[in-house]
Parts: sequence; C-alpha cells; structure tokens
Amino acid sequence: MKTVAAAFVKAKRAFGPALKDKTNPAFRSKYADLGACLEAVEGALLDNGIAMIQQTFEDSTGVTVETLFLHESGEELRGGKLHVPASKQDPQGYGSALTYARRYSLMTACGIAPEDDDGNAASRPARAEPDVSAILKGIANSSSLDILKTNFENALQMLDSGYRHAITTAKDKRKQELTQKEAA
Repeated sequence: MKTVAAAFVKAKRAFGPALKDKTNPAFRSKYADLGACLEAVEGALLDNGIAMIQQTFEDSTGVTVETLFLHESGEELRGGKLHVPASKQDPQGYGSALTYARRYSLMTACGIAPEDDDGNAASRPARAEPDVSAILKGIANSSSLDILKTNFENALQMLDSGYRHAITTAKDKRKQELTQKEAA
C-alpha cells in the first residue's frame, strides 16, 4: 500500500475540477457528466503510474460499482462498492444507473466534487443564458488575432465556467488558423 498511497497523493494534487458542462433537461440544472469526472482525474492518475478501473458486480435490482486504482507496482486501492437501483428494469434503466454509479463512485473515491455545489448554485441569482452559438460564431469569424482576443475576453466575462471550456477550445482553434494564415 505504501507505493500506491504515495502515488495517489501526488495524483490528487493534480486533479482538476469536474466541470458542470451538461444540462439535465428534466430539472434544467447543470451537472458534471462521467466524461467530465474522468477528465478531472485520469491524466493525473496515469502520470503517477495509476490506472483506474471500475468493476461491476451482479445485482438484481440495479447496479453495483467499485472504483479500483491499480499502481504499476502491483499495489491497489479500492474505493468501496456503491449500489444504485435501476429506475426501470430494462436496458435503459440499467444503463442510466450504471453511468450514475460510475460517476459517483469515481468522485467519491477520488475525493472530487463538481465545480459548484448545489447550495452555491441555488443561492446565486438567476442569470439569462448566453447565446453560446453566437459567441462561437463570433470567435470563428474573427478576422485577426486582436479581434479574436477581444471576442474571447468578452465571451469569458459573459459565461459561467461550465461554458468556458468550449469557448477556449474554439478560440485556440481559430488562433491556430489565423497564426498559420499570417505566417503564409
């Protein structure tokens, strides 16, 4: 346990936030999906010689998942089993429960939380949703690096951090295109 424990502590120092970048249409709330949770920890784990595996166990009423960390030394850490009942006894019900269980098992085992807790989100005043497609279009149509920089800075001020990743990615893509164009 000594080697995997030391590596896990080093990895934990590099964990990022699980960004709430998805919207639940039923509740009109933002959440961090499984991909965001994996993105927050997977690189740091691998950089420290740790592979993350999520085992499933037979369960007649839902799904049971355990997050396991395997170190390249052969040592392992187990996060404990988490049971989530299936809302419906069909493939969609089990699939939904599995995704939910994997997400919460991973966040618990890694000690991470979504970027904003529900209490903070609920206490914030309601804010009009920005037109992200218009912002992305403005970035994509920036005609120079200076205009791109201005459009990007203005977009960041308008957006909650959940949208910032998409805007930053679009800005970086356009910056590369403009830099190549100016070099030619």
